[in-house]
Amino acid sequence: MAKQETRRKQEEGAAGLRPDYFRGLNYLINEQPDKAIEVFVRMLEVDSDTVETHLALGSLFRRRGEVDRAIRIHQNLIARPTLSLDQRNQALLELGQDYMRAGLLDRAESLFLELIEVNGQATPALRLLCDIYQQEKEWDKAIDMARKLEGATGKKLNSLIAQYYCEIADQARVQKDNVRAAQMIKRALSADSGCVRATIMQGDMERGGGDCKAALQTYQRVEAQDPEYLSEVIPPMLGCYHALENPTEMMDYLKKLVQKYPRIVPISALVEFLRNQYGEHDAMVFVTDHLQKQPTLTGLVSMIDLQLAGSDGNAQSSLLMIKEGIEKLLKENPLYRCNHCGFSGKSIHWQCPGCKTWGSVKPIQMQALPCMQSKNTQRV
Repeated sequence: MAKQETRRKQEEGAAGLRPDYFRGLNYLINEQPDKAIEVFVRMLEVDSDTVETHLALGSLFRRRGEVDRAIRIHQNLIARPTLSLDQRNQALLELGQDYMRAGLLDRAESLFLELIEVNGQATPALRLLCDIYQQEKEWDKAIDMARKLEGATGKKLNSLIAQYYCEIADQARVQKDNVRAAQMIKRALSADSGCVRATIMQGDMERGGGDCKAALQTYQRVEAQDPEYLSEVIPPMLGCYHALENPTEMMDYLKKLVQKYPRIVPISALVEFLRNQYGEHDAMVFVTDHLQKQPTLTGLVSMIDLQLAGSDGNAQSSLLMIKEGIEKLLKENPLYRCNHCGFSGKSIHWQCPGCKTWGSVKPIQMQALPCMQSKNTQRV
């Protein structure tokens, strides 16, 4: 009896579906999407119970890059007077995403703003509006949408908003409007005190204005915010120390950094300082000690440079050949990598070109030489 009841329900369920529905599925299976769309649209004119199927079909076409078909399906859905309010809002959201994919950002913006006004699908609409304003570089509108998104989700977006303020500051600096740039940097740090980008920009502006002492104090905050970005501020910091004629303080700071973060940029900076200030012998002692503890390609290049000064003939030619080979290897390696998607490149991007994530691209910390690694070898 149980088997008979199950079979009866299955037959009733199958009978409840229109033959056109199976015809449309057959077209999809046989890779005839155009005919399938025609069948499903005809079904929609008779029965709106298949709305979810049409939404899924339109989304599928959009992901496949067939945006025109996705737009056609979603426009036909919206035209149906039998749709519930929730179904219509969902169809509008999908159509807006179709327009975004097609590059019709104005149309997409209008639809998303309409959804926010009626409070239908407001949260995803706000997120998509943020994406649109990022693409159009309308940062004031992006900040406004991010604030509204905070209210809708209860989730703080301080780091994102700080990046938007930094973008406005960049635009102001290009236009030589340093007053506005300074205001935007201040707002960025107010939104997110840990924004490394804003700190670097502030230090650059102070250094450009001749206030090297203030710039040094600003650059030094990067260590507390995110030490992975130290390589971005050490070169301008060295320029400030030289301008202030304070070599002792510079050496003490570099030694502290090397001890805490034995990485390429502080080590190279300290080697160059020792060489210029105390001579090649002191620099060689430091490099040799470093290579024994933390062997790196950059350390080897520094040692070769020091050896070249006291060599000649065949020895000098051999050292030059080794140096050129190592530098070629280093040049081929990317300098920055996104921690989110793995995108890599030679220059820093505050928004990853690959995954569009903000603040995820960071300097790559070079590994020790594999042939000389030990259990105690750390990243340098």
